[in-house]
This record gives sequence, C-alpha cells and structure tokens, in this order.
Amino acid sequence: MKTFIMPDLKSQISNLKSDYAVIVAGGTGSRMQSALPKQFIEIYGQPVLMHTIRAFFESSAAPQIILALNSNYHDLWAELCRRHSFTIPHTVIAGGETRFHSVKNALEIITEANAIVAVHDAVRPLTSKQTIEESFRVAASNGTAVTAVKSRDSIRQLNGDISACLNRDEIYLVQTPQTFRASVLKEAYEQPYTSLFTDDASVVEKAGYRINLIKGDHSNIKITFPEDVIIAEALLSKKAIN
Repeated sequence: MKTFIMPDLKSQISNLKSDYAVIVAGGTGSRMQSALPKQFIEIYGQPVLMHTIRAFFESSAAPQIILALNSNYHDLWAELCRRHSFTIPHTVIAGGETRFHSVKNALEIITEANAIVAVHDAVRPLTSKQTIEESFRVAASNGTAVTAVKSRDSIRQLNGDISACLNRDEIYLVQTPQTFRASVLKEAYEQPYTSLFTDDASVVEKAGYRINLIKGDHSNIKITFPEDVIIAEALLSKKAIN
C-alpha cells in the first residue's frame, strides 16, 4: 500500500473506513527558532509527525488518517517517509491558509455524514490510545468530545492594568484530539472564517452545539518551543521502556 495518496481523493477515500483523524500540520517553525517546521523535527528517532500518526493508527479506533500539510512540504514529507520506511497508510491533502481552512479542506473529501472525525495537532505526538479511543466513543454518543485538562496553576485575568483571580477548578486547558460527528463538523465549517476560531471547538460552539469535555493528560504536550522537544524525548523514551 502506498504511504500516502495525493489528490484527486474523493473517489478513492469514499471506499475506506468511515471514521477519520484529520492531522493538521501547518506549522512553519517560527516559535521553534528553526528553519524546519516543528512537525518534521526528529525526536526519539523519527519526525514528530510520524509519532502522531502512529498514535491514531495503533488505537482501537483505527481511523482513516488524513494529513493536511502545506503543499510546499509534500515532497519533503514523501522523502522522510522513504528515509524512515514509514508505511502507515494515510492521505495527504493541501493545508489551507489557517487551521480553519485546513480542516475545511479535509472535510471536503469526507462524504459519510455518520462518520466520526477527530481533529488533532500534528505536534502532539504523545496522545494516549485511551484518550483517542474515549474521544471517538463520546463523540459517537454525544456528537462532540473535546480533550481538556484542569489548570495546575493559579489563574489571573488581566483587564487593562487590573488583574483578578479566577477559580482554577473552573478553568480547563484545551488539547486535541477534538472529535465530532461529521455532520456536526461539516455544518459548523460552513460558517465564514473569523479570527475568533482558535480551534474546532470554537467553530462548533459558534454553530450552536454543546461542547462535551473529556479528560486529557498533561503529558499530551504540544511541541511549540525548543524546550518542548527535550520534554517529548524524555516522555517517549519512558513510554518505550514501559
């Protein structure tokens, strides 16, 4: 089987499994102070993105994987797959100008209204099988499932030059996967884009749907800054030993 499939995709993907994971990989590496986008940085022997794809492939949810990747990096990704003998099947599509547009592009090739679709950050390679499986289960039952963790730190809100303490027991830090029935997600993404759409939950909520939170994990880190690579290396090493 080919490592990835390039467009035209609709006719090919329609015969595949009806649940999906959309991996959004549009980062350019600016905050990493690196010329190489963070999803391609090697940790524990492979690029970050390969660890992320494997997490979904090895879960019992076993979704069909769609990778929304900036077109400028399709050739690089193909070369990395060859170099690392990476053969997990996945479909590569062109990413959009923003995360919103990348997800919208992916939804255009998903035709099953009853499918369950998880959207996940490419640079969260440490998501557990349990979290992935729970997100698909809850979304199938309730329509939405958004991974989140309680804040471990005290929280203050700044308004002008006045700060106020917030109850951290009521504050959740949102992660991915964010998982939905395809019909819900498709309807939500028919809305015009706004900069207030910071993730899929904000898009779906704006469309009038209730967001159900599921328990995440503080080890499900998003690799954003150079120090995150060191943390991810340590966590992947520990995971491999266990």
